[in-house]
Amino acid sequence: MAYVTYKESGVDLDLYQQAMQSLPGLMRTTHSARVIDLAGGFAGLFRLNDSNHRYRDPVLVSGTDGVGTKIKVATLASRFDTIGIDLVAMCVNDCLCLGAEPLFFLDYLALGQDDPRLVEQLVGGVTDGCRQAGASLLGGETAIMPDLYAADDFDLAGFCVGVAERDRLVDGTAIRPGDVLIGLASSGFHSNGYSLLRKVVFEREGLGVEDHIDSLGQTVADVLLEPTTIYATAVSQVMGHTAEDSPIHGMAHITGGGLGENIERILPAGCRAQIDCSRWPRPNVYAWLLSLGHLSEKEAERVFNMGIGYVIVADDHAAEKIRERLSEQQMASWIIGEVVAGETEVERNG
Repeated sequence: MAYVTYKESGVDLDLYQQAMQSLPGLMRTTHSARVIDLAGGFAGLFRLNDSNHRYRDPVLVSGTDGVGTKIKVATLASRFDTIGIDLVAMCVNDCLCLGAEPLFFLDYLALGQDDPRLVEQLVGGVTDGCRQAGASLLGGETAIMPDLYAADDFDLAGFCVGVAERDRLVDGTAIRPGDVLIGLASSGFHSNGYSLLRKVVFEREGLGVEDHIDSLGQTVADVLLEPTTIYATAVSQVMGHTAEDSPIHGMAHITGGGLGENIERILPAGCRAQIDCSRWPRPNVYAWLLSLGHLSEKEAERVFNMGIGYVIVADDHAAEKIRERLSEQQMASWIIGEVVAGETEVERNG
């Protein structure tokens, strides 16, 4: 009888082990003293309290996300070292909206075939993102799934866990008329709307990833693979010690749905946000995208961040101080609007 091997089924265990060898070293570059080392095991260990951290009433804050079809652009360009930063950013920025300190991160990588070099590049990007966020890459999973994924296909998912004192949670309930909206600069398209971007850029315009965009001085791949900004370090510098003494009343990560949908999610009843789009400089990548002529301004504003990747809703008297602290962290920001009494929605003008 001829026995079937796992390798013949599409999974090479020797190659898989080769891919795994580089990962523990990469992960350790993100570890803080709160990670408890294990010689082996099936899970990761993280100490909540240590000599520098003592929580009175800790609340764990968790979030999960992926990077969508930005993966397709990375595959077209054969650039895999930054997509992991996007993964961390999408998860950490969401948890940050509740005022959480990122603690640790887990990733899930599924591939159509074993590829040690690809795995190392992807996880290397995740570790870069974790270091930026101050989070420890505690563990993850790499799954080889032939037939479910084509040979060159892969997918990424991430999971972030953070912590906040219960009396420091920022949930939007403190937002009130008179507050202002502080917009923090995005690095470009971040990781949203890539199905639309790919249709416009590759299908309608017929561009390739290595085509040069004269107005931007970059290639298509450079523009579309710019990593998502991680806001954790900058925002942590403007948080108060308790909800009562914090000038920050709400925060929103501007992802799919743009400014309108994401800010509306945190507005309490009776509060209306008014945004003046002339108050911040629109990044050149959006001028380029709209100049292609396949996309309306209204649709772009509905899908993309348009240059504002994160919004802080704060007491108007503290707004300039917050902006000064953000500037000290090399984070550009603008007062982009205010909260008024009215129906719960976001109004855009300018």
